[in-house]
Amino acid sequence: MSKTFIKKSNLNISQNGLEKPASSKRLEVLKTYKIYIGGQFPRTESGRYYTPVNAAGKKLANVCLSSRKDFRNAVVAARSAFSGWSGRAAFNRSQILYRMAEMLEGRKAQFIEELILHDSTKLKAEKEVNLAIDRLIYYAGWCDKFQQLYSSVNPVASSHFNFSVPEPMGVVSIIAPQNDSLLGLVSVIAPVIAGGNTCVVLASESKPLCSVTFAEVLNSSDLPGGVVNILTGSVKELISWFADHMDVNATIYCENDSDTRRMIQEKSALNLKRICLYDKINWYSDEGQSPYFIMDTQEIKTTWHPVENIAGAGAGY
Repeated sequence: MSKTFIKKSNLNISQNGLEKPASSKRLEVLKTYKIYIGGQFPRTESGRYYTPVNAAGKKLANVCLSSRKDFRNAVVAARSAFSGWSGRAAFNRSQILYRMAEMLEGRKAQFIEELILHDSTKLKAEKEVNLAIDRLIYYAGWCDKFQQLYSSVNPVASSHFNFSVPEPMGVVSIIAPQNDSLLGLVSVIAPVIAGGNTCVVLASESKPLCSVTFAEVLNSSDLPGGVVNILTGSVKELISWFADHMDVNATIYCENDSDTRRMIQEKSALNLKRICLYDKINWYSDEGQSPYFIMDTQEIKTTWHPVENIAGAGAGY
């Protein structure tokens, strides 16, 4: 008995029932970049996302469009983490920032690739990643030194020992530089946490890829959950909540929109938030790093301690 072989067709059935050749082009599966709150990577509670594109029109990823509720959750996480982080030894905070630099060094290739997707050249991308690593090391070195530089023993007219020392303010909300994907983000986060504060950061809306990847670096670098919380989404939608929240102690704004600056100043007056405006900083130059950035989110505590006035007591027996 002869065998009959049936040749497999390379055609498939379309929706209208007609056969057509199978497409050889593969549909790319875009990565979903989640937000970072309390050491976890949740999706936004709103369920919304947006798809940024580069100059060539290439879709880059599915990025969470954070909501007011996400920001509130991030502030709760930051406040919960503040006591433990500010109470750590300054040397330990220095070790953790250095570890962040080590982890970033180990993932350089991924960050360079993402920066290139954001229309950067390879040379510029390598420079930006290297500067970000160096900036973390710079602030790691300042963690246990800025207190010595900015503390003082004050002369007083009474029998007291009087001294002033810097202390972290608490929770800081940050609108990161919008035209910068990685270096600006690192440059505003590092001095805030080096000084013992915790923060909630809104990353660049048009260039968000490196921000969430940097959150993965933070997650694997011994940084306690809640110290840094990173959101992605629309600045116009979230900026008022960053300035208005009553449990935020300071707001950092890195853009130069005059209307937004005025709005931040008005809303921050409700609970006397400190406002830091970094709209004229060139993060690629030496002015992009300074211990004064640490002091921008510090308060000065002055303590009076009674002592015996030996000089005026006389030397008789």
